[in-house]
Amino acid sequence: MSLSSFPITSSFSITGQQARAIWLRAQRLDEAAPFGSGAEAARRAVEHLGYVQIDAINVIKRSHHHILFTRIPDYRPSDLDRAQAADKTVFEYWTHALSYVSVGDFRFFRPAMAAFRAAPPKSFESLDPADYAAMLRRIETEGPIAIRDIDDDVLVEKTHPWGSRKPSRRALRYGFFAGDLVVSKRTGIEKTYDLTDRHFGWPQSPQTATEEEVAAYLLDRALRSQGLVSLDSASYGVTRAKAALSRIIDARVAAGALVPVHPDGQEKLRHWTTPEALEDSRDRTVARRVHILSPFDPLVIQRKRFKLFFGHEHRFEAYVPPAQRVYGYFTLPVIAGQRPVAVLDLKMDRPSKTLLIQKWSWLVDPSPSLKGRIDRELQRFEAFQRGA
Repeated sequence: MSLSSFPITSSFSITGQQARAIWLRAQRLDEAAPFGSGAEAARRAVEHLGYVQIDAINVIKRSHHHILFTRIPDYRPSDLDRAQAADKTVFEYWTHALSYVSVGDFRFFRPAMAAFRAAPPKSFESLDPADYAAMLRRIETEGPIAIRDIDDDVLVEKTHPWGSRKPSRRALRYGFFAGDLVVSKRTGIEKTYDLTDRHFGWPQSPQTATEEEVAAYLLDRALRSQGLVSLDSASYGVTRAKAALSRIIDARVAAGALVPVHPDGQEKLRHWTTPEALEDSRDRTVARRVHILSPFDPLVIQRKRFKLFFGHEHRFEAYVPPAQRVYGYFTLPVIAGQRPVAVLDLKMDRPSKTLLIQKWSWLVDPSPSLKGRIDRELQRFEAFQRGA
């Protein structure tokens, strides 16, 4: 039966191979260099993926750099730095976690900024509006500021392990979530803040998106980077958008722009994809490429989805007591073609510039050929770790 004649009220069964092919294609993990090279490649990758998660753990290069390296063979961290600080094509904000996002998507985050300003979390209750206004005036007068530049704070005890003893950090964080401030650059993990409109050179901030526009953006982002989507996967980190997402999905199905699908034998697990992606998946064979993925990679971060389609529940054990760890402190899943084949606990010994394999756990019966392919990718990965 052709897709054009498929009844839109039915759900089309797809094999696991089809689902994985669609998702890997959407993630651009089936090509060698899908985004080109340099800072422009970093911009394209962030724009296509929708977000690139930021994490501070530094046993190897941080996750945002790792995610981009996986898709940009000659990627250098300075490429992302340039995109953020000089070209100003990406910015930081909260998706499901702190992430890099395309500046072209800024307007879709303004409702979240307004919601934060209207009802900030309790941790900001002690922020004095006068102190916050003074902080904005200081940045306006003196220019961008980092927390280390503030030396007139009376230090206080931390209320959270990841907090700061400088009260002014709360004002900077408030300004960031409210949209008044933006991270204008990073030096390692240290952030420098500037006035948002000044940083981007905007005479006027982008118009705030409506609820329906935000939902359409989330759906389009998910279709672009996931290929086939569920309500949970499209609204990941933004569950309040589910009702609007559902309405838009129904309308697109009725218009023939989306096809309802489900994994073979699991009719209740409703997903949607485009007719083009479904047709393309029928004959697509995934290249036998090997990827050493970040635990925060967009292919892996939605753990239930990854397990549904790849059959492996990835464990992130950095915050698990050592005696309870199965795979190790900072475990990276390895996929070969469409299969998760191993989990590696890696650490970079920076004085010797050597990548240490703390633990290698196989998920399949290994062969010399597969081991050799992973070893070659590890050599490339180690060279990336050595770079500036």
